Amino acid sequence: MKKLKLVMVGNGMAGVRTLEELLKLAPDLYDITVFGAEPHPNYNRILLSPVLAGEQTFEEIVLNDLAWYQDNGIDLRLGRKVVDVDRRKRVVIADDGSSAEYDRLLIATGSNPFILPVPGNKLDGVIGYRDIADTEMMMATAKTHSHAVVIGGGLLGLEAANGLKMRGMDVTVVHLADWLLERQLDKTAGKLLQSALEARGIKFRLNTVTDELMDNGEGRVCAVQFKDGDVIPADLVVMAAGIRPNTELAEKAGIPCNRGILVNDTMQTYDPRVYSIGECANHRGIAYGLVAPLFEQAKVCANHLAQLGFARYQGSVTSTKLKVTGIDLFSAGDFMGSEGTETITLSDPIGGVYKKLVIKNDILVGGCLYGDTADGGWYFRQIKENANISEIRDHLMFGESALGDVGHQGQSSAANMPDSMEVCGCNGVCKGTIVKAIQENGLFSVDDVKKHTKAASSCGSCAGLVEQILISTVGGAADVKPKSEKAVCGCTELNHGQVRKLIREKHLTSLKQTMGELGWTSPDGCATCRPALNYYLISTWPGEAKDDPQSRLINERAHANIQKDGTYSVVPRMWGGVTNPSELRRIADVADKYNVPMVKVTGGQRIDLLGIKKEDLPGVWKDLDMASGHAYGKSIRTVKTCVGSEFCRFGTQNSTQLGIDLEHDLFNMWSPHKVKLAVSGCPRNCAEAGIKDVGIIGVDSGFEMYIGGNGGIKTEVAEFFVKVKTAEEVREYNAAFLQLYREEAFYLERTVHYMQRVGMDHIKKAVLEDEANRKALAARLQYALSFEQDPWKERIETPVLKKEFDRIPVVAVEEAAV
Repeated sequence: MKKLKLVMVGNGMAGVRTLEELLKLAPDLYDITVFGAEPHPNYNRILLSPVLAGEQTFEEIVLNDLAWYQDNGIDLRLGRKVVDVDRRKRVVIADDGSSAEYDRLLIATGSNPFILPVPGNKLDGVIGYRDIADTEMMMATAKTHSHAVVIGGGLLGLEAANGLKMRGMDVTVVHLADWLLERQLDKTAGKLLQSALEARGIKFRLNTVTDELMDNGEGRVCAVQFKDGDVIPADLVVMAAGIRPNTELAEKAGIPCNRGILVNDTMQTYDPRVYSIGECANHRGIAYGLVAPLFEQAKVCANHLAQLGFARYQGSVTSTKLKVTGIDLFSAGDFMGSEGTETITLSDPIGGVYKKLVIKNDILVGGCLYGDTADGGWYFRQIKENANISEIRDHLMFGESALGDVGHQGQSSAANMPDSMEVCGCNGVCKGTIVKAIQENGLFSVDDVKKHTKAASSCGSCAGLVEQILISTVGGAADVKPKSEKAVCGCTELNHGQVRKLIREKHLTSLKQTMGELGWTSPDGCATCRPALNYYLISTWPGEAKDDPQSRLINERAHANIQKDGTYSVVPRMWGGVTNPSELRRIADVADKYNVPMVKVTGGQRIDLLGIKKEDLPGVWKDLDMASGHAYGKSIRTVKTCVGSEFCRFGTQNSTQLGIDLEHDLFNMWSPHKVKLAVSGCPRNCAEAGIKDVGIIGVDSGFEMYIGGNGGIKTEVAEFFVKVKTAEEVREYNAAFLQLYREEAFYLERTVHYMQRVGMDHIKKAVLEDEANRKALAARLQYALSFEQDPWKERIETPVLKKEFDRIPVVAVEEAAV
């Protein structure tokens, strides 16, 4: 099929991000031509200030080198400014006379610096600050001249002032407002920032209006005169007083503009063949100047260019992270406070710390941090997700780390982690490696971090921590969303909830069918989406959807836990933690026969045989003659028990028997993540039921049930769920809750995170308040498990499956043995 023609005018970050997203979705749909007015490939404009300050080189901030365009078949035309668009003939014309036809046109012309309309604004030495050419001119001027004046005390102006000061110039910042960064900070934080920059030798003139730029007689600026009559020397004047959307081309082409090129929620202009994105576009009355909203626009625009047509851009919540070295500053949302809001403030001027949080109707709507911004990324997530903070209000000011005492979800602040701390156990990646990759390669998303470091690319359990590190490193530029909104992977724009819903609605029962029906960009999927889709299929259509072993992680393919040396560990099932002399003898005999280097009791009351070769696994399973412990899978793991009323003088209920019954009820149950249970026979809770996915505690009058516990990296205490009288009720309520979790949770989402997403009220309504639904849920679980077999027995008895273990392949560690 003949390809369509896509022409992009502008070669900046927003436009090229759109092409990157488009190439993922529809790599063969278009012949792409890109016009760039600059002579450079796409580079990270956010990092111009580190280049000016001498901290990085231009080569280090290039995002897409020339080879990238060539590898993707893009016709890149650098140093050519498009001067006209003939929409009737669908042709763009450049300033050198060249032209290009289009079926779709993407205008990404960015913005222009606002040059004050004062006498002398065209003199040599008067520049804006928008691109690498401006940066290079400033660096060159600093070598031969002494005095610089920066007009504008916003983000860009302060970064320019800091860089010029580091280059050795005498720098004065001129600003109209009462304090610096008045759009990003309140007055208190603005004054703290001013004091910090004054300590570096930067001078300030606030509430000051520039009247004239004075000529040295040779056509070069030499001084700045203000309205009050004062004059200060200036060999260089940097205009950083704001930007204006570059709408010149669109206006000439007859496309409606009003403080930007007017676009709808699909990033289309008045002409449906013409799209616009970035700083030149006006969406719902806003032209965004920060990179995070532009990347959100890019995904939506790419979705429609790829003719998928379901994405919508509905605006962005923005945040600011100052890039002046050594100054910690963060703001987001409605940090000034508007009608109906209330503020919580912490101020320590001597210590240089100021925090202000703005709340409306128990929702965090804004924040301003100075001096201590470690929790900026966490606050930003609360703002974006409209999280209700009523239960943590008393601890909110002290950040995420303070919430461990109140049972709130969250890992220790990424900003406070040492660089040497390991983040990704699967691939051995530490925080310092991730931060370095983000800074040196201009990374903005977790997917980008995965590609460059492999962190979060295996089991995925560290993805949340990687995201925190990303946010703490680049602030609001981080391309992150709540998990409920995130695409399953780069193969699709659909999120987990949408995929689960469509699998049910369309009655999809195979991977190939699902990927075809749902518009997967890769016909074979990837290592991220295949395990998720496989689980969604077999849990939605038990008995119909066929399990695909090659879409499982290595542990589930081998049905044993891979270790760092390539050997495996085997944990045979001991129902409720109970064993007998015959089983113990067999375990001992297996350990001798296969030279097992370590035999260890696990925290879940089981025996672990470690160091077994892959080709020995079927023999080990056969000689053990015990069921699989599923200690390797996203599945039911163990039910831990105490001795209970059978032997313990304190026991009130028979916890051991209930644990055995529950383990039999759930045997062979696959789930979104691992599931652990515990049954304690009395409130002394020897089985540690309080940190299990489901914990049961025996009391005199029956059993108390708790759900959503987690004893992992961040311990989560289970929440009280219900009190029942009999063991039979425990089994029914447990089956119903876990089936609800199986049907609604996202792949790799633990019960605690599922609960925090949907809310305890939702779970209680489905399980406790609706008896018919509870019984139906339990019956669906029983039905689903009726199709499952013990995988160890299946592989011993099926020669075709057993061949998989006949030799030792080279194995890459894909999943941590957690």
